[in-house]
Amino acid sequence: MNINRQTTITERTMKPTAAKLIRWSGLAAMAAGIMFIVIQMIHPSDVLSSVTTTQWAIVHDMSLAMDFLALLGIAGLYARQVKESAWLGLAGYLLFSLFWAFSAAFHFVEAFISPVLATEAPKFVAGLLGMVTGAPSEMSLGAIPVVYGLTGFVGYLLGGLLFGSAMFRAGILPRWAGGLLAIGTVVTLARVVIPHPLDRLMAVPVGLALAWLGYALWSERREQATEPVPATAGTQRRQAGAE
Repeated sequence: MNINRQTTITERTMKPTAAKLIRWSGLAAMAAGIMFIVIQMIHPSDVLSSVTTTQWAIVHDMSLAMDFLALLGIAGLYARQVKESAWLGLAGYLLFSLFWAFSAAFHFVEAFISPVLATEAPKFVAGLLGMVTGAPSEMSLGAIPVVYGLTGFVGYLLGGLLFGSAMFRAGILPRWAGGLLAIGTVVTLARVVIPHPLDRLMAVPVGLALAWLGYALWSERREQATEPVPATAGTQRRQAGAE
């Protein structure tokens, strides 16, 4: 009977629950925030000669991993305070998620397509780099620059502002971490006056906010409601016999 009881308890402990998944998503947010900062520090120059280097490949592989971790992390952050953040949180979550999803697409191109086209279609790759540096493209890129710009403004800036504000208002996780996220995304507007690549430093507050929120979610201690352990067949028979 003891073996059966221990097996039942072990199964219940190892069984994934919504609370556990939400808590562990904090690690994803924390990792994404740290990687967001590190990538800005080690990112090679956005010039054509950098696209075929090993450093370029490493940075953009990391960027892809960061995008997926961020998607998991902010999903957990939203799920933890879905009721308290209300419609403001939902709007911010959807828009902010949109940014990371589109970023994954752009980073995939930078990691696996741009290095191949760097010698075959250098003007096209230079045009993609110009979207980051602000340099004009020598050839038409179609709707790519428009999508890139809207993703940054609507997804990153507006989405981050709404999502951070919702977390600040909800007060479930550290308020100042949510406020830092909101302010950090708005600071991106300073790119108008700050030249590239110095503008990469403006990603630091957002990275710190994500890491802070992720750590708070992961380290959060909640009271676990004790559930009765289902009685085994042997226990039920003994109880019936005793009666």
